[in-house]
Amino acid sequence: MHTSTQASNAWRILFLLFLANLFNFFDRTIPAIIIEPIRLEWHLSDFQLGLIGTAFTLVYAIAGLPLARLADNGSRAKVMGWGLAVWSGLTAVNGMVGSFWSFLLVRMGVGIGEASYAPAANSLIGDLFPPARRARAMGIFMLGLPLGLLLAFFTIGAMVQAFGSWRAPFFIAAVPGLLLALLVLMIREPARGAAEPVASAQVALDRPLRRVLSVPTFGWLVLAGLTFNFASYACNSFMVPMLQRYYQLPLQQAAVATGVIVGLTGLVGLTLGGWVADKVHQRFANGRLLFASLSMLVATVATGWALHAGRVELGLFVVVFGVGWLFSYNFYTCVYTAIQDVVQPRLRATAMALYFAGLYLLGGGLGPVVVGGLSDHFARSAMAAAGQVQMNEAFKAEGLHDAMYLIPAALVLTLVFLLLASRCYQRDAQRMREGMMVDNDLPKAALHGTGCARVRG
Repeated sequence: MHTSTQASNAWRILFLLFLANLFNFFDRTIPAIIIEPIRLEWHLSDFQLGLIGTAFTLVYAIAGLPLARLADNGSRAKVMGWGLAVWSGLTAVNGMVGSFWSFLLVRMGVGIGEASYAPAANSLIGDLFPPARRARAMGIFMLGLPLGLLLAFFTIGAMVQAFGSWRAPFFIAAVPGLLLALLVLMIREPARGAAEPVASAQVALDRPLRRVLSVPTFGWLVLAGLTFNFASYACNSFMVPMLQRYYQLPLQQAAVATGVIVGLTGLVGLTLGGWVADKVHQRFANGRLLFASLSMLVATVATGWALHAGRVELGLFVVVFGVGWLFSYNFYTCVYTAIQDVVQPRLRATAMALYFAGLYLLGGGLGPVVVGGLSDHFARSAMAAAGQVQMNEAFKAEGLHDAMYLIPAALVLTLVFLLLASRCYQRDAQRMREGMMVDNDLPKAALHGTGCARVRG
């Protein structure tokens, strides 16, 4: 047994991981911003627009599992570095395509590259920082999400305007990603389990998927991630076109307003939220998950009211919806850290890949395409209610606005799953610690059902 230790180069590596995460989200956000020019150039429906996000996320989820096994058994730096090079290069290719289907195919390739990153990076952070500091470290790492979104929403509209083409941002985005890939490949990794309070076995574990899926807390967190990602990807994919159509904003203004809603709020949510989550965790064993549940309640009410208020003053919509989104960011620091607490170090990249598979196959994968399909349906209903036979932009605006109600609906379900996970957390965290101290066999207790009502102190 040894005390928790922090790697000497932990903060330097974390900064590099944060930068790569920032460009991960910057690159994947570009289509959501230039989506209206693409729709008009290629005469697409909202369902087809949603398909762009869905195809990316489905490939991202499927590719994540084998890439995570590579990260658990080999060099995480190489998995991340080469993945970064692939997705940056293909982002540039996205700017060269001439049709919707070729655009879709290249986005799927970008998804494979980006799938290499999150499981390996999360695993690495677990070995760089001891449990008491992981929420703050995860908060800093996940700052790449809002900052990547913020940078994208605040600059891509200007790029399109400056170059007179929606293709320009794809070329510009590829350059820093390729340079950063070289630095990521040079990371010196700590030993597996180096930051744990008890010694961790360094041998490979058999039946990794079964071991991870036998943890009840993990199962509930996958369901919570599924519904949360549904809401998150629906919002990120369609907020810009919704503001353009419903509030009749030009692309650049709609992008900046969206940047405030989903990007600026994350700076506060992740920095302050990570600190609060660690403080609550010191007082209550399952405090992080209770804090995440409370945050989802605020997010549900705020986003639901902002949509229900109709065509209120734009500033009011941005503030209220933005407050909801600020609280929603607490999901990342609380849930990602909880997974680290209930899964053994040797299985963390696999656990994160399984987690992301659930998030993206049924969450992020469904979010854009379901909202897009529902938007088309509501637009046709609005057209029929008006007694018209010709679709116009006013009907499309109403349809997309009404389809966005799926966002607060998904956040309510996230709240329920987080509460259920909080009932299992303490027991599963104890089992993980006991499993590391005793042996490498699959914890038998973990296979005796998933009832978590009686959580021991």
